[in-house]
Amino acid sequence: QVQLVESGGDLVQPGGSLRLSCAASGRSLSSATMGWFRQAPGEARQFVATFTWTGGQLYADSVKGRFTISRENAKNTVYLQMNSLRTGDTAVYYCAATYSTVALFRPDSYPYWGQGTQVTVSS
Repeated sequence: QVQLVESGGDLVQPGGSLRLSCAASGRSLSSATMGWFRQAPGEARQFVATFTWTGGQLYADSVKGRFTISRENAKNTVYLQMNSLRTGDTAVYYCAATYSTVALFRPDSYPYWGQGTQVTVSS
């Protein structure tokens, strides 16, 4: 079993920055592919970014150039650095983990999920 806990969500102004953290326990993330997803009220959960076990990084077009996913293996933690935030980025952000290589853009490819952390971008 893998347990994931997100933190770092906050209220920020448009153009601001925020870093989300996802701490794991129960199993090392060094051989896992990590994903960040987000979900606004009444909307479907959307892909944000992935970090594969080989070090590859992929981003949704809506966040490319603004968000960066990274990992710190010594702390068994994954991060999402968010810059140039927009009001459209407002959502609950979830981290997820998988040890397979199946359809990394789809939420149903990830068996392990955190509880989510709220990010609100507003002036």
